[in-house]
Amino acid sequence: MRAFLILLVRIVVSLGLLYLALRGINFAAIQVRLSQISVGWIGIGVIIAILQIFAGALRWQAISALCGAPLTTLRAFRYNMIGAFFNQTLPSSIGGDAVRLWLIGRMGAGWRAASYSILTDRAVGFIALAVVIVASLPWSYGMIADQQGRLALLLVDVAALAAGVGFLIFGHLHFSFLKRWWPTRHVHACSVIANQVIFSRNSGPQISILSLAIHVMAVGIAWCAVRSIAASASFEQIFMLTPPIMLITMLPISIAGWGVREATMMVAFGYAGLSPADGTVVSILYGAVYFIVGAIGGLVWIFSAEKGARTMTVAATADD
Repeated sequence: MRAFLILLVRIVVSLGLLYLALRGINFAAIQVRLSQISVGWIGIGVIIAILQIFAGALRWQAISALCGAPLTTLRAFRYNMIGAFFNQTLPSSIGGDAVRLWLIGRMGAGWRAASYSILTDRAVGFIALAVVIVASLPWSYGMIADQQGRLALLLVDVAALAAGVGFLIFGHLHFSFLKRWWPTRHVHACSVIANQVIFSRNSGPQISILSLAIHVMAVGIAWCAVRSIAASASFEQIFMLTPPIMLITMLPISIAGWGVREATMMVAFGYAGLSPADGTVVSILYGAVYFIVGAIGGLVWIFSAEKGARTMTVAATADD
């Protein structure tokens, strides 16, 4: 009952944020934009999103090996595709991560190793995103003329950098109480693994390149959405605006980021001197690309051996 109420609240939040994002928009302008959609660009965006998931699978595979939960490339990619499906049903990426955890945990690697691989993978991705945002700050700051917009961007950058650096430093602390209290013990263990992954001569370059490529591909998907409606935004502008929006969308307060992304994109486009209506449409198309990929992931899940095994297990339990 509690889980249902939390899900209901987040659905309401998504709908409320979508309403706030759309209430001041000229729907005639949106209708014109939607009538101009180039399906070809959306198709390219879907291909990029699948490649992005594959790059994420390669990164997760490398991290899982260090966590004691080894994965083949094909299995990691398949689990990530299934996770993409469940990402469309629950807040942020929590749904997909929970299913990935269940899938890798039932392999026999152990739930702790499975949990560490998921949490460390997410942490490394967040740190890479923070690096991209901070590295682009001189250009993105200059692109925004509005003082409130500049302040908001600066706060997002500082918060992202502080969280990423703080997480990595946490792994170098050796206070005994950190290993006695279970929340800090597990966070500390994930931080140690993240340091090993990022700063290792063997895995560091590979993980860094994959992580940066994943975020660049997200920009590419947004750019495809821009091109599909022939919006006036340049690639450089989209490159500066997309990473901070991705960071804010990570907040687990809505379903698959819907509402949060649209409201943030609309405001970001406005601060950059672009059409807020275009920002809303681009965000909707951006979400639609991932929805399509999630649907493909749903097919992977339906025809997967894991779903069949789960169904047989439930049936056997019911017979007993």
